[in-house]
Amino acid sequence: MSMLTPPGMGGKYRITGTAYPRMRRPRRRGRIVATGIAATAALGLAGWGTLQLIDVFGGGSGDTARPTTAGPACVTASPSPAAVVATFPKPADITVNVYNATPRSGLAKTTADELKKRGFAIGKVGNAPVTYDKKVPGAGILLGAPGAAKGAFPVLGTHLKGATTRTDARATADVDLIIGTGFRTLAAPQDATAAMTALLHPAPKTSTCAPEKG
Repeated sequence: MSMLTPPGMGGKYRITGTAYPRMRRPRRRGRIVATGIAATAALGLAGWGTLQLIDVFGGGSGDTARPTTAGPACVTASPSPAAVVATFPKPADITVNVYNATPRSGLAKTTADELKKRGFAIGKVGNAPVTYDKKVPGAGILLGAPGAAKGAFPVLGTHLKGATTRTDARATADVDLIIGTGFRTLAAPQDATAAMTALLHPAPKTSTCAPEKG
């Protein structure tokens, strides 16, 4: 009997030879490392998604200045991230009067209902005044006070492609949407959203490099 065999144990329990039996723990290190890598990747993706949401809805441009390697003759014209974000009123702060200048019945109401779904406040709805009735050949006219040119017009215009703008002497902040005979439908919601995003976050100017003087 080998000296490794405990007293009273023989047969299949007998240990022979000079090799010592060793009990090995299951190899879990690889599994732990793989789990750690997967968790890190998931956190990275979640962080990226959060940054994207901040860029679109929070007003950040997400762009940072990068050093140029073109030498002193290269001039960077990109504005700072804070200067990229434009300021416009929200649809809920814009009251739209919808007038139908076409022979198509009920067009003003259906258009007003759709604009209301998209967040705009709706004022008067009906047929266009005689000045414009059957006299608007394009998609439509946006009519309002001079201040609307840099506020309500661009926002409302993202929902009506091809609309022209005009100003009048009104003292109120509401704007008129006069539907023309060339009108087919409002811009698709996803297209209007993309246009609004581009309006709020215009692309920064690119760098221009002047030729170096020899």
